[in-house]
Amino acid sequence: MKKRKFIVPAIAIIAAALLLEGFILKYVNDRNADRMSKVLLDRVITVLDKNDESEEALIKSLKDDYIVRAKAVSYIIDAKPEVEYDVDELQKIAALISVDEIHLFDTKGYIYSGSVPKYFGYSFDSGEQMEYFKPMLTDKKLTMCQDVTPNTSEAKEMMYAITWNEAGNKMIQVGIEPKRLLNEVRQNEVSNVVADMPVYKDMEILVADSDTKIVAGATDSSKIGLEIDSIDMRHYRCVEKQEGAYIVTVMVKDSYYRQGSLLAILIVGIYLILASCCMVYMLSKVMKEKYEKEKFRYTSNTDELTRCYNRHAYEEDINKLNLSKEWVYVSMDLNGLKRANDSFGHIAGDELIWAAADCMKSSFSEHGKVYRVGGDEFVVIITKDIPQFENMLRTFEQRVASWHGEFVESMAVSYGYVFSSERKWNSIFDISKASDERMYESKKQYYIRSGMDRRR
Repeated sequence: MKKRKFIVPAIAIIAAALLLEGFILKYVNDRNADRMSKVLLDRVITVLDKNDESEEALIKSLKDDYIVRAKAVSYIIDAKPEVEYDVDELQKIAALISVDEIHLFDTKGYIYSGSVPKYFGYSFDSGEQMEYFKPMLTDKKLTMCQDVTPNTSEAKEMMYAITWNEAGNKMIQVGIEPKRLLNEVRQNEVSNVVADMPVYKDMEILVADSDTKIVAGATDSSKIGLEIDSIDMRHYRCVEKQEGAYIVTVMVKDSYYRQGSLLAILIVGIYLILASCCMVYMLSKVMKEKYEKEKFRYTSNTDELTRCYNRHAYEEDINKLNLSKEWVYVSMDLNGLKRANDSFGHIAGDELIWAAADCMKSSFSEHGKVYRVGGDEFVVIITKDIPQFENMLRTFEQRVASWHGEFVESMAVSYGYVFSSERKWNSIFDISKASDERMYESKKQYYIRSGMDRRR
């Protein structure tokens, strides 16, 4: 009897302890699960926000790049007017600058030439896709780049960029099939983003449009396309948040809370998710910084007009030259640039500078580097094939002599050069000074022979 008196309370105490433990475990599990759901919810929202931002950044980057390519085609056509109606040459230019189409528009908005003859005659009035560019007709300083849009003729997804040429008598448009952008957009669709998110058993993620309430992404693909309010959530505990264009819901089955053993796995899973997201974020940040650094280095070392190396690149490279090795320093200067600017405008001067740079690059780039160090001042440093230098000079002189421009009939370039092996030099500065002196003597002789006023 006495034993029964002890057994009954003992059982009661054990039962009470078990019940208490059960309540404690349920409370802890509920709290942790709720906290975890909110963390996952915030992570989904963060990923979606970053997805939208990366897509916008990519589109902006591509638009800027395509406008630059349109301007490049404009410069080429202005410099070589004979290609304006040459379909084959325009196709070669398109391939050279990596665009799919080149179209030339007159001042009324009609395509009169280009790399795709079947589009000749189309105008800004030919359809909704073409109408986008009508503002170009009223503002010759305007440049435009269209979002990915099916083109008027074939409904092919394209991006088009357009600019006026320097003279303002024609518009140059380039068309590119933005495969990189389309692939990234497809990869970044909400359905793909959510589908790739890791979730645990008895958990689901839903992302719905905040206006239509239609599910656009879900870890359970069968729920995509359903209205979120129509989904049966009676056996789930839900955490929901509206963020911008999305309604994000994290669903956890009630049975999850009764499985205390899953708590440890859940915690580990959260850390793994956070670690993976951090690693992806850090990797993307490193890659972005590397890309920006390379892009900055290119732009900081390249002359915008001529695409030669600029003074910044010259000052970096000149200090790396070894006086004990064989190389050639060439100083070059355009003759009559001021006369061209005064007579025909700065567009003529730019034409001369661009043409001179093109002749230099064609003649010397395989053997060294061409730098634009001032307005019409260039430096060429030859480090390879030194014995062929005289042949390089003759080739350069022939190109200069045979050149004829749109605004200027001809050009003349004075130069002076110094071999690093001529004598023992104290510094590279002495070489550059000697080269400049020889160039100025050449310039002096040119003006004497031509009878031109050097100041003009």
